Amino acid sequence: MRIVVVGDVMLDVDLSGEATRLSPDAPVPVVDVSGVRRRAGGAGLVARMLAEDGWPVTLVTVIGDDDAGRQLKEHLAGVRLVAGPSGYPSPVKTRVRAGSHPLVRFDQGCEKTPVPDVNPAMLSAVEQAGVIIVADYGRGVAANPRLRELLTRLARKVPVIWDPHPSGPDPVPGVAVATPNLSEAVRAAQALASKDPQPAADNGAAGGGKDGSGDHAAEAGRILLDHWQSNAVLVTRGEQGAVLLRRDGQEPLTVPAPRVEAGDPCGAGDRLAAGLAVHLLAGRSLEEAAGLAVHDAADFLAAGGVAALPDRTTGPAGQDAETGVAPSDPRSLKAKRRPTEPLLLARTVRQNGGTVVATGGCFDLLHAGHVRSLTAARELGDCLIVCLNSDESVRRLKGPERPIIGQLDRAELLLAMECVDAVLVFDEDTPAAALERLRPDIWVKGGDYKGARLPESDLVESWGGRCLTVPYHPARSTTGLANALARVG
Repeated sequence: MRIVVVGDVMLDVDLSGEATRLSPDAPVPVVDVSGVRRRAGGAGLVARMLAEDGWPVTLVTVIGDDDAGRQLKEHLAGVRLVAGPSGYPSPVKTRVRAGSHPLVRFDQGCEKTPVPDVNPAMLSAVEQAGVIIVADYGRGVAANPRLRELLTRLARKVPVIWDPHPSGPDPVPGVAVATPNLSEAVRAAQALASKDPQPAADNGAAGGGKDGSGDHAAEAGRILLDHWQSNAVLVTRGEQGAVLLRRDGQEPLTVPAPRVEAGDPCGAGDRLAAGLAVHLLAGRSLEEAAGLAVHDAADFLAAGGVAALPDRTTGPAGQDAETGVAPSDPRSLKAKRRPTEPLLLARTVRQNGGTVVATGGCFDLLHAGHVRSLTAARELGDCLIVCLNSDESVRRLKGPERPIIGQLDRAELLLAMECVDAVLVFDEDTPAAALERLRPDIWVKGGDYKGARLPESDLVESWGGRCLTVPYHPARSTTGLANALARVG
């Protein structure tokens, strides 16, 4: 199913170099520029991130008929672009960095413009969405009345993630989740409180939030949840994670973020919105999707953030500037980073003539036996997808004391292994339903089944798949490791 990104685009320019001296004209650093990089920003950055992950994505926006607009289209290679004319110069944001430290930003053409028109092709593209991201950057696309009417209707049928902007309109009613950062949420809550004559509006959200506390995020989120009529509001707090407020009356959920070393947070909110869309489209609950999306954003920053994004402009004869092959060339899949969402990965590998391998288990306390079996399984094909028992599934199978490690951490540890390409968590007692969705070419189990027919054999063979075993290492087990740890404790 296609992800549709709706919103404002801009051309981002990074000038990078070293600053080793001050200007003789004024006490300002002189940057010896050694690199210039351009990329699509705003909604264009969200779409590019999804395209890099292999997702089928459509970007619905407006673009100016100027040099910056033409550059934007070049930097959106690999994204299905449905764009109308903006009638105004394309906005350009130029950042100057010394090393990894931002020094200054210059904005051109970023002043507020009238709400642009939308054409029938743009509206039709939005209607084809399986999930929608509204990346509002205050330039007016999200304020178009016809588009808002359509988004309001679609919000009843498909998940809509709305990333608001202080200069933009409120989200339409019924969106699955709105994602303001703490500063945006507090500012919006203050504005609403100042318009409400009731004393109850003075609830602490208007009192600051400089420390990034969860209390300020929750208070502001409650106000916005009620005013916006969203199903949920996820207030992001940078390195402190996020706070999720839901309309169903549950208590605010604090979503922690892993510690990362990151100099430039640019793009983290876009990465989070993209992650939410992917995980909701995969059928995960909002709570699980929020946790995974916060980790996605942290991983993005830890990997270098926007500075690490490859250049995807098209070169001669429509070739990709980085890989040197056309997007339709089968070699381009191998040259680009493949998707890690399991169902999409399986489909992508099959479409390119590869073999999909899957295995399953609880993987509670990884040990050397797991590593050896997973490595052997990966050698049987072109990708390895692990079907992982959820926490509830493990408890039913192993007892109330298990799992020792939660499903999110177990999945993260598995994905950290070079031989594992994706993880699919399932809630049932057996992997049958997960296998029916994946339909792998090869289903692998440990060699303790050797000589016996695997329980999943009939199912896997029904679509032409095979069941194989890999070497089993009986001296290594999770139970033995857990017992040993208990003795040490």
